Amino acid sequence: MMSKFIPILKRLKKIIPVVSIFLCLAITIGPFLIPVPELDTLVSENELADPDSKFIEVNDVTVHYKEMGKGETTFILLHGFGASVFSWHEVMDDFAQRGRVIAYDRPAFGLTERPMPEDWLENPYGMEANIELLHGLMDTLKIEQAVLVGNSAGGAVSVAFALKYPNRVESLILVDPGVGGGRGADFPQWALPLMRTPQMRHVGPLLVRDIAQTGNDTILRAWSDPTKVTAEILEGYRKPLQSKNWDRALYELTFAPPYPELRPQLPNLTVSTFIIGGEDDRLIRSWYFEAIATEIPAPLVLLPNCGHVPHEECPKEFMDEVIKFLEKK
Repeated sequence: MMSKFIPILKRLKKIIPVVSIFLCLAITIGPFLIPVPELDTLVSENELADPDSKFIEVNDVTVHYKEMGKGETTFILLHGFGASVFSWHEVMDDFAQRGRVIAYDRPAFGLTERPMPEDWLENPYGMEANIELLHGLMDTLKIEQAVLVGNSAGGAVSVAFALKYPNRVESLILVDPGVGGGRGADFPQWALPLMRTPQMRHVGPLLVRDIAQTGNDTILRAWSDPTKVTAEILEGYRKPLQSKNWDRALYELTFAPPYPELRPQLPNLTVSTFIIGGEDDRLIRSWYFEAIATEIPAPLVLLPNCGHVPHEECPKEFMDEVIKFLEKK
């Protein structure tokens, strides 16, 4: 019986190397054959800037920011994922009445420059790079100490910065914060080397461009009452998607160097901290805020009829609670 299979085995020995070579070529060359057309409607950051926009060079990155007010206290506002300085437009004036206020676009968002890293270890979109960019921004603008106001992922950057540079932080105001810090246990670590390959970096923009089509749904989910989301608000959020390299930068962000989980480190915070969130947050549930408020510990206020961005949806109620915290310090 075995003699019948010998010819088949001989053929397989000849075929397998050919198939292997074909598969290797398909994997290594195939992705480069997929067309990734340049988006022909993209313009430079300067062309999208507002009259009150400012740009400053920090750690070899041109950072877009806005500034208002004067005084001994400086507030630095850090927006969440997919947002920009626009997210703070309802409360910039209110903060400016109590001191100097600066809102800036974090790397990969808004009108801040989107450099393309050659080496993933020097990726400018990871948490460590975000921490050092904020540190450099404060040094460049001659800010010795500031109140950090961080929304969502901006809250994570604020916490990470306060853990590393506590002497530069007067206090933390965490707005619907997501302080996981790392990618989480469920993230497939085996995928990271694959995502960093030249092949995936080539097709990566195609994977994230869907945000331009589906992003409105996420924006609407950030509000407790989506009917409050006007055409002007949607335009404010979507405007940075006209900026060059927005898609490539967002892909680079997905595999930026990992950072230790922040939540286990929350009890190590030594700065005064206040947490404020929307009771109807559909992106991060309110029970999460209750949990981390206990772990820090920190006072917590949940605003009724508010979602993930209370500083936009409920600006008056938001500022009332913020001012109460500031006056108690």
